[in-house]
Amino acid sequence: MALRYILKEDDKQLYKVSREVKNFDGRLHTLLDDMRETLLDADGVGLAAPQVGVLRRAVIVVDTNREELSPEEQIIELVNPVIVAVEGEQEGAEGCLSVPGVYGIVKRPEKVTVRAFDRFGNEFEVTGEGLTARAFCHEIDHLDGHIFKEFASRILTPEELDEMYGDDEDENAEDSVE
Repeated sequence: MALRYILKEDDKQLYKVSREVKNFDGRLHTLLDDMRETLLDADGVGLAAPQVGVLRRAVIVVDTNREELSPEEQIIELVNPVIVAVEGEQEGAEGCLSVPGVYGIVKRPEKVTVRAFDRFGNEFEVTGEGLTARAFCHEIDHLDGHIFKEFASRILTPEELDEMYGDDEDENAEDSVE
């Protein structure tokens, strides 16, 4: 496994639509392993392949509803994910590893069901609520060439961030996606 560089918002590759994964092979496994290591190192909630320079429909998301598991065990790998059901609504602060230090208010579904494939090509469905649902939407948006700022009703000021999360926004930003 290796850490991969996370592209920043000025990189045009982040705004391209990713291609479907057709080969569930060692290259995909290496990509997913590297993304997992990169996400854990960056202390994020989700990471999409385009963020590490690979235009393939692969994402990883931390299942924040399973806090009894280790961070490694919480990670859900989604290949060619498609949102098949949504329920409810939530509005909250969202950030992104490709847009460090910036947070915006974004509306997302409260509950999201995704159909995807695992690294071996087996189809499955998974449902996430709260922050996990937000992360599913956020990361799938990356696969379609979008970043959260496009959906934000407004970008938070540093003062608002301080008010919401205190002095250490990264440590206390439990309801944001990065």
